[in-house]
Amino acid sequence: MAGEDGTRGRVTKRRERTRARLLAAAFGVFAAKGFGRVSIEEVCEAAGYSRGAFYSNFATLDELFFALYRDRADLIAEQVAGALAADGPGLDVPAAVDRVTEVLLLDLDWLLVKTDFLVHAARDPAVAATLLEHRARLRRAIAGRLARAHRHTPLPAVLGGADGAAHAVVAAYDGVTTQLLLDKDVDAARAWLRQLLTALLTDGGTPAAADPTAPVEPAPQDRIAPAEEDSPLQGASPLQEASPVQED
Repeated sequence: MAGEDGTRGRVTKRRERTRARLLAAAFGVFAAKGFGRVSIEEVCEAAGYSRGAFYSNFATLDELFFALYRDRADLIAEQVAGALAADGPGLDVPAAVDRVTEVLLLDLDWLLVKTDFLVHAARDPAVAATLLEHRARLRRAIAGRLARAHRHTPLPAVLGGADGAAHAVVAAYDGVTTQLLLDKDVDAARAWLRQLLTALLTDGGTPAAADPTAPVEPAPQDRIAPAEEDSPLQGASPLQEASPVQED
């Protein structure tokens, strides 16, 4: 039994390495050529693997992309949540915004890949639904932190609470990164994002004093169900049927 366990461990580690190399290779090819112009064969060639190795890890290029997206979205969510949590129960908005804009991922290659895939998803309702679920995870992380701080640091009433504020923060990020794709000025993007987030979360100035008797707003419940981790494209359209999986 011990020998079998060791063999399974080696196989698992080998498959993890294979998956990681496929993801890294795909990211490079997607960034260079555009998502819609890349084939599975090109990803395999860049990674140094056969199609069998690809299908042992992913059913389609869409599924591979969602694995990349999940990794990047989780990283951004951790960065934002960590920056917002540094103030304890309250929220020093200017300081938190400074921390967020300093650490936030602004990778031009990733923005190119993500934008290509956004266009692809816009033409396929099943893929669009899955992409919306992944974006909702990021909003939930931001909204949860803003809701916990709301008693100590009131949000502008026009945003309608923590959930609305989270939507506004993500929209600001989307807008700034669109400009960044065109002018390639990362420093200007961080400065503009800092101004936008400060204005959004403070009505453009210093937040009003908190009401200590006000009830704490509960963390919002997103209307979109969490994405299925094991099946990123569950319910995909017939055009995206998975090819038969071959074991590595």
